[in-house]
Amino acid sequence: MNVRILAIFLTLLLGLSGITIKLFTIQIQHGRRLTERAERQYQRLVPLVSRRGTIFDRAGRELAVSLRVSSAFAQPSVITNPRETARALAPILGQPAKDLQARLSTDKTFVWLQRQLEPRQAEAISDLGLKGIGLVPESRRYYPRQDLAAHVLGMVGLDERGLEGVEHLYDDVLGGKPQFVGAQQDALGRLVFRQEEPEPKAPIFDVHLTIDEVLQYITERELARAVERSGAKAGTAVVLDPASGEILALANQPTFDPNHYKRASSAAKRNRAAADYLEPGSIFKVILAAGALEEGVVSPTDVVYGENGAIEVSGVTIRDHGKYGWLTVRQVLAQSSNVGAIKLGQKLGKSLYYHYMSAFGFGSLTGVDLPGETPGLIRRPKGWSALSLPVLSLGQEVSVTAVQFAAAFGAIANGGTLLRPHVVRSLRAQDGAATRNVEPVVVRRVISEPTARTVLEMLTSVVEEGTGKEAAVPGYSVSGKTGTAQKVEPATGRYSHRKIVASFVGAIPAEAPRLVILVMIDEPETLRWGGSIAAPTFREIARDAVKYLKVPPSPSRDVRLVRAG
Repeated sequence: MNVRILAIFLTLLLGLSGITIKLFTIQIQHGRRLTERAERQYQRLVPLVSRRGTIFDRAGRELAVSLRVSSAFAQPSVITNPRETARALAPILGQPAKDLQARLSTDKTFVWLQRQLEPRQAEAISDLGLKGIGLVPESRRYYPRQDLAAHVLGMVGLDERGLEGVEHLYDDVLGGKPQFVGAQQDALGRLVFRQEEPEPKAPIFDVHLTIDEVLQYITERELARAVERSGAKAGTAVVLDPASGEILALANQPTFDPNHYKRASSAAKRNRAAADYLEPGSIFKVILAAGALEEGVVSPTDVVYGENGAIEVSGVTIRDHGKYGWLTVRQVLAQSSNVGAIKLGQKLGKSLYYHYMSAFGFGSLTGVDLPGETPGLIRRPKGWSALSLPVLSLGQEVSVTAVQFAAAFGAIANGGTLLRPHVVRSLRAQDGAATRNVEPVVVRRVISEPTARTVLEMLTSVVEEGTGKEAAVPGYSVSGKTGTAQKVEPATGRYSHRKIVASFVGAIPAEAPRLVILVMIDEPETLRWGGSIAAPTFREIARDAVKYLKVPPSPSRDVRLVRAG
């Protein structure tokens, strides 16, 4: 009897010891790992629906807004029949049933099926009531004006992070950082409890741009027409307020719709105005003239000999499009004489010419608040060849961006001060707690006010009697300059006779400029001169712009601007 009792006691003791050891192993040795594993089975992170800040134009019109949409997810671990579930979802989601079945058959606890559904899709999935299939609210970026100002706005990805443009550069203040809260679910994957939403880590701001929706539309319309009419590869146009550096319109062709940015090519999405640099050609003669006048090496009435349209420098003959004799400096600009420009460059000299190119901002970033800006290219005089000064006087051997040149011409239009161009006017917190206004930033004074006025007055001759006649706007004085630049063939390193950039830059009205407008048409097949395609595009943009802005007409066209010097 005692032996049997002892045996039972030892058996119980061994059993209790085994249980104790097992409990120790589970609770102490593997407790943390098993606890975390258990929590993963009944807890998951739910993305918060955060309203990304709205982007407005300067008049408060919405250009980018956030809409509330639903996204479909699956919890494969609770789906009993992946095949039937996939067959039911396939026609709604527009995905192959086999692909869906494969995703529903994994051992993952959570998989996305499709983000940012259309309302009809979300309603259809909800009506099915499928086990393990759910909907979660998210935010979707929407651009109500489609492709308007696409290269300024940029776009937003599925994770609500900005990818290009203002959306990218101001991603943090627009509310681009995702937030999640923990939630508990039952055995069927249904939410039974969700933690309280945390306070946002930082205030979300709305962004107000300097862009004007109407001016942007006008600029895009006319640029698209010019590219189509000339059969060009691409085009760029910038409209700038020279008094503040505010960019009122920025357009590129080709363009894209940020609502469907995945369908667009990389060429269409590239912001050519800030990222592409090209040799400017004859519009660069404005910079040469400004430097020469500022240094006093010439005056508007000084004369140079046009050599009957041809000049030889360093064994190379450079020709004009006309056989000119004696020309005043004003006429050199009006007729865009290459021979005359070379002689102005020789008077100014290497060091001073390089000084003014740099002072006007070439070879440096403008600091425009858009991603992807490039600084262009200029070389220091010690790297120049014997031919460099003459061809630099014609706008060759230097590369500039459209934004860069618009800002430089803006310095002439505003009296000689280079301002930083910008597209954001203010940031305003959605809760009203803070407002950040973007004030004009002065980079440097480049030329004196009298010199700037003289250059503007001289450039009216380009439009009134020179190569830019097609840029004339009835009732308004226009200061401007045409340009037709040959492009370098990458394969040969030589200038192409077929590929050119046609351009025009101007200020209106000339006596007190309200707008600077730059138009660049890349590789036109027809209308291949700056005066024949870029100048009339300037005219159409400027005519509608001054009408929209209610700019008073210029004084009588018989009265010239007061000359300085």
